[in-house]
Amino acid sequence: MIKLAGTKVISKFILRRDRISILIWIGSFALLTAYVALMFPTLYPTDIKVKEIVETLSNPAMIAMLGPYYGATDYVNYGAVYAAEMLILVALTVATMNILLVTRHTRNDEEEGRLEVIRSLPVGKTTVLFSTLSVYVIVNTLIGLFVGVVLILTGDTSFGWNGSLLYGAGLTVTGIYFAAVTGLFAQLNQTSRGTSGYAFGFLGIMYLLRAIGDINSETLSLISPLGLITRTKPYVSNSWWPILIVLIEAIIIAYIAIRLNVIRDLNASFIPVKPGRKSASKLLVSPLGLAFRNQKSAIIAWAIGVMVLGISYGSVLGDIETFISGNEMYEKMLSVIGGTASFLERFMVMLSAVIAMVGAIPVIQMIIKLRYEEKHNHIEHLLGRAVSRRQLIMNYVTLAVIISIIMSLSGTLGLYMAGAQVTESPLVFGDMMIASFAYLPAIWVFVALTVMLLGFIPSAIKLIWLYLGFTFVSVYLGGILGLPDWVVKLTPFGYVQKIPVESYNVVSSIVLVIISVVLIYVGNAKYRTRDLAG
Repeated sequence: MIKLAGTKVISKFILRRDRISILIWIGSFALLTAYVALMFPTLYPTDIKVKEIVETLSNPAMIAMLGPYYGATDYVNYGAVYAAEMLILVALTVATMNILLVTRHTRNDEEEGRLEVIRSLPVGKTTVLFSTLSVYVIVNTLIGLFVGVVLILTGDTSFGWNGSLLYGAGLTVTGIYFAAVTGLFAQLNQTSRGTSGYAFGFLGIMYLLRAIGDINSETLSLISPLGLITRTKPYVSNSWWPILIVLIEAIIIAYIAIRLNVIRDLNASFIPVKPGRKSASKLLVSPLGLAFRNQKSAIIAWAIGVMVLGISYGSVLGDIETFISGNEMYEKMLSVIGGTASFLERFMVMLSAVIAMVGAIPVIQMIIKLRYEEKHNHIEHLLGRAVSRRQLIMNYVTLAVIISIIMSLSGTLGLYMAGAQVTESPLVFGDMMIASFAYLPAIWVFVALTVMLLGFIPSAIKLIWLYLGFTFVSVYLGGILGLPDWVVKLTPFGYVQKIPVESYNVVSSIVLVIISVVLIYVGNAKYRTRDLAG
């Protein structure tokens, strides 16, 4: 029997707990939608430019990445082009939001012992899961509504009421679907890491099914919710039936999750935990090996993700001259690179920077993971043995450096493999690796700054994400926003040579490495003297 006592109180608690993040997510989606939609007349000012982008969107590589384009090719339909370029990408972001936040309120709270406290109160056994899903049904509905209204308010006749609301509805049902999927995996797995890992893995499978289906098999695309929402064809035929199908599937998955929650014991799972080995491997005899073992799955997942990112960018290199030439926004974006280099070379500079910034995320997470282990008292048994704090933190720094190299390799390899298939002029893998490795010292500065925060202000260690976000905006969007050069110089990425447009200068790399070493040394020294979990 499903017992839902206390649903109203728990729902209010979840809303209060997530109120800031919910507002940030909704605001971000609305602002992004408004910005991109208002920029479209500037991006494609003539029928000729629209035909050029339509030809690019009809490329099999672009179809695999973004989905098919259903609009007409003989007149300007900004709405159809917008939906083709943005729907899948924004839907993936909405799915990511739901996976992270639903995991937090279900399996993560259970893992941390908070659900045990809540269940000691007069609430039903399935109240928390039902309340979480209910809250995020509302949140996803608001996201879809705000996005749809923003598109309508742009004033362009291409963004009609029916198509705009349908576009927003596609985002809404995608979010609800993956909220339900995450709730289901929270019953099947015993850890929050496993829950989010399986949910993101499922998201990846659905994306691949859609990508393969959009090129070779309509049936495969219809299996995936991402494939179904593209079949709504916003601003073209405006079909609502895929929305209904995805919503029905989400309700069924949510019902199964709730039924499993009823029969599952607290802290138990339906997928049995794999028993450990009887004797530890040699890899676990050191803190470095233990840290790697704990993060192995995440490292592999990020390496694959960065490689897919490289492949996605590489797949459009063949049409880059046509795509960028005469496009005001992209020309502004690449104007900061300067020089007499071709569009392809300048675009490669930008791609190397983007891959480096995305690759910096798991690198920074490695240091933040040490703070997590500290807060949860996981490192006390290590420090109680013949392991010093200096050795412990340096092991994490070493692993972070290794991860940065892995990310650079995987991203550049994906970029090269895809780019070599679509460009007429051959790409030189060695030159691409030099361009990628040139950003490693800048990434290591982020490692050093994170170590500094860990040593001096551990409670504020996540502020490093704000600095990385500032770096992304200044480096990637600096040309569009008209930011002066000194703003870019406030980030370590501003001191990296723009290879292949510029020649490599080892001096700047050495300076960045020296700064990293000094900051790591200072942060390490403070970490050795401060109280744990301070």
